[in-house]
Amino acid sequence: MSESPKGSVTTHVLNTATGLPAAGLALRLAQLQGPEPRWTELTQRVTDEDGRCLPLLAPGQAKASTYKLHFETAAYWQGLGQNSFYPYVEVVFTIADPAQKLHIPLLISPYSYTTYRGS
Repeated sequence: MSESPKGSVTTHVLNTATGLPAAGLALRLAQLQGPEPRWTELTQRVTDEDGRCLPLLAPGQAKASTYKLHFETAAYWQGLGQNSFYPYVEVVFTIADPAQKLHIPLLISPYSYTTYRGS
């Protein structure tokens, strides 16, 4: 079992149809910013063979704010030769305490998804 990289915001994507990590899935992290709030993209990643990627925000980089993780699920399923119902998944969350580590797992199948606050 590999240890995940240290960071203040991390994710892990699992393909529940196969029971395997979702490798090669593209994702982006954005933050809601400004007086007229708009999404500002902070980083892009692609999951590795374990369904993980480098931390989305390094320790100390998080701010108390609202964020959005955008997962490109249609492209992932197409790469496996499957159709899917959801073209993408967006998980919007709030960081209240920037000092806490936040892990956001995503479980996907072609016709469903689940997310939760992990540890």
